[in-house]
Amino acid sequence: DNNVPYTPVNVTIYPNDPLNFKIQTPGGWMYFNGGVSGLVVYRKTSTEFIALDRTSTFDPNTLAARIQVQSDCFTCKDTLSGSKWQIVDGAVMQGPATYPLRAYAANYDGNTLRITN
Repeated sequence: DNNVPYTPVNVTIYPNDPLNFKIQTPGGWMYFNGGVSGLVVYRKTSTEFIALDRTSTFDPNTLAARIQVQSDCFTCKDTLSGSKWQIVDGAVMQGPATYPLRAYAANYDGNTLRITN
């Protein structure tokens, strides 16, 4: 379950493009446009990506309450509420948020990453 407003998502990313070098190896992440407040795309393995909406589930109606990936490259934090989530699946690590981050389907064919809902 999730409290983030629904918005259609249909984003195409080319991870092998030199501009996307930060997601060319597992553990890398980048911000992209899309979703409600933007997307964070995390490369979990050589073939698996995670796409999360940057909207804080603690305060989804406040645009400034967007998550930011922390320096450990594992934690996402809403700097307004202090809530924290895991980048690998969007699960809540620390409240006051109680909902996980909204995740989108991320399908990778070895060249093209398609993020949809």
